[in-house]
Amino acid sequence: MQIAVSGANGFVGRALSTQLCDAGHDVIAIVRRSGVCEPRARECLIADDNFAGIAHGKPDMGDCDVLVHLAARVHVMQDNVADPLAVYRAANVDGAMNAARAALRAGARRLIFVSSVKALGEGEPGRPWREDDPATPIDPYGISKLEAERALTAFGQANGMEIVIVRPPLVYGPGVRANFESLMKTIERGVPLPLGAVDARRSMVYVGNLADAIRVLATRPERTEGVFHVTDGEDLSVSGMVRAIAAAFGKPARLISVPVSVLRALGRLTGRTAQIERLTGPLRMEARRLGSELRWTPPWSVSEGLAETVRAYRTGGRHAE
Repeated sequence: MQIAVSGANGFVGRALSTQLCDAGHDVIAIVRRSGVCEPRARECLIADDNFAGIAHGKPDMGDCDVLVHLAARVHVMQDNVADPLAVYRAANVDGAMNAARAALRAGARRLIFVSSVKALGEGEPGRPWREDDPATPIDPYGISKLEAERALTAFGQANGMEIVIVRPPLVYGPGVRANFESLMKTIERGVPLPLGAVDARRSMVYVGNLADAIRVLATRPERTEGVFHVTDGEDLSVSGMVRAIAAAFGKPARLISVPVSVLRALGRLTGRTAQIERLTGPLRMEARRLGSELRWTPPWSVSEGLAETVRAYRTGGRHAE
């Protein structure tokens, strides 16, 4: 198949492109810089952030069967722009719609939009999120992702294109950055963490598992539409995750049991309430449809995924094998 991937140079994009090429598919990598993606992919260089040019055939990426839209403005903890929602909408809603127009121009029958658990909300509704739960996002990133989901669904219905929404939770793996990389550094250095009493469980997905699920959804011959959640299938507590990462480093987990109420009080005092809530509150997802309709199971376990992540971190590796 001919499969176009926007954001093919990113964390998930490289892992997906590699899996697609390994499976014998032709990948069109939609990127802004040359030489930064899977070497076997054919690059389609674009000059703008929001895909306005490619939506009008400039440049012409050629024919494709499926377009996977990964490119996005990602979640920013402290956003200093004057109107964050407008900026997120420009990148994540307008950009997604321009990608859909480019896919339609290229003859694609299906578009896969990689959204986020944040499109559902910040916490969970007393149980793991399901694919058909009403969404109540509260931050600009989550709002823009949900708006893109709805706009793309309407576009697909109007133009006869299958729209697949993929919602992952926290994604980790070789090359992961931001908070997960900082956590690995802290654990490697043996710094004690006050998280021993945090038993809230949070869903995660290894980048290889996410890429595999997207590959299956992209190449499935049957008509495929709607929302799919994807996780590793094993929700660790925050303290359990620290122990698992420490085990992958071959080190003891240095955890101090500080009551969650104390952590939250400290968060309010230091202006870090959101960060503390992300550490102490549960956020789980059920990935029902992938299992029940597609019989998909994650190729990597959590322990295998964390071991690969730590191995790549220790050797300076940036991307999944």
